Amino acid sequence: METTTQHPVVVIGAGPVGLAAAAHLLERGLEPLVLEAGAGPGAAVGDWGHVRLFSPWRYCLDPAARRLLEADSSWREPDLDTLPTGQDLVRDYLAPLAATPALADRVRYGTRVTAVAREGADRTRSLGRERRPWLVRTESDGGTRDVLAAAVVDASGTYGQPNPLGGSGLPAVGEHEAAPYLAGPLPDVLGRDRERFAGRRTLVVGMGHSAANTLLALTRLAEEVPGTEVVWAIRGGSPRRLFGGGTDDELPARGLLGTRLREAVEAGRLELWTRTTIERLAAADGQVVVSGVGRAQGAREEGPFEARVDVISAATGFRPDLDMLREVRLDLDDVVEAPARLAPLIDPNLHSCGSVEPHGESVLAHPDEGFYLVGMKSYGRAPTFLLATGYEQVRSVAAALAGDRAAADAVELVLPATGVCSSDLAGEDELTGGACCGTAPAEPAAAGPQLVELTTGPR
Repeated sequence: METTTQHPVVVIGAGPVGLAAAAHLLERGLEPLVLEAGAGPGAAVGDWGHVRLFSPWRYCLDPAARRLLEADSSWREPDLDTLPTGQDLVRDYLAPLAATPALADRVRYGTRVTAVAREGADRTRSLGRERRPWLVRTESDGGTRDVLAAAVVDASGTYGQPNPLGGSGLPAVGEHEAAPYLAGPLPDVLGRDRERFAGRRTLVVGMGHSAANTLLALTRLAEEVPGTEVVWAIRGGSPRRLFGGGTDDELPARGLLGTRLREAVEAGRLELWTRTTIERLAAADGQVVVSGVGRAQGAREEGPFEARVDVISAATGFRPDLDMLREVRLDLDDVVEAPARLAPLIDPNLHSCGSVEPHGESVLAHPDEGFYLVGMKSYGRAPTFLLATGYEQVRSVAAALAGDRAAADAVELVLPATGVCSSDLAGEDELTGGACCGTAPAEPAAAGPQLVELTTGPR
């Protein structure tokens, strides 16, 4: 496909991958229009600004975006070997990038995309469908507006679509009513949210790097504030898989995360529940009563349980918002809700982290020509996404939209290996828990780094 119409290519989301897509489109002579629901670039990243990525800067900068920034004499490249926080990523990369003369007038903030369709054709109409422009419906302070597009690149991510606490992919009974007790997947335990956790009993649910980060922060808080208690609930029978590759991990910070968490468990600094299914939440006397089935620490076998906690951090992963795409003809995998040709490369039931095969536009394409899911949203519910993957995706997509088939197909992607995270190293009961590729969090230097992952899969 070569994009030659008078309409822009609409990019949904002004995060790292969305802005990279705009930079690549510009280099290809195409006109991007970036629509961002937040008030500024990287709005979702800013929400976890206290978190330190476990990928150093060299993996966080897109080449085309970097070229735009290098044209600005005021921009200073960060130390490529240091680990940025989310705040660093926004301040030192995304904000300057969005403010470059090339992009400043091509990004609209406070503009939420609510639907994507073909102009004048619902998904059932085939005749002449490919000749119709895309219609992108938006909501902003100015009301509802439809934008026509030559193509649509959906880089809106999954951060705003958390998986529920309940089993079976459904919310636990009473989960919505218990919202005041839910702290989200990435609370700033040692900073902004400290008072919410200090001297209280917190339940952390999940077995990804987001959960690990929160657990380590809570165990440190427990050393500083008496009465602070930490409970960790996982659906599998053992947390071993999250402990990871240690010194065999090519991202040292990621390996350190697992090592430190294992030490905390072995030292008894937190209470561990395994094989846990949360069935019901109910507020009672300023706390929330958690009911379900599982095996509490010290118990010989699993069974019904009921426990009171003050706060719950649900690090249960994320899922894509597909409601806005009901009128788009998508080819999605039934399991992970990723593009069908991409799914076998990233399915956490099969995938070994760090072994994602190179992939680009041909893997991401859907039956509706000119529409692409990229970045974290392209991974659906799979929890293994790295920024470098998204950057290569949008480079390939931009080449295809410009009609450069050879460049679109010439994809290369080298990801750091974990040294351990292959699914064949885990027992069957551990497969619902492990994920090892993603981001990670900040802690004062004296204590060393802690890390998290913005996962998209169930825990």
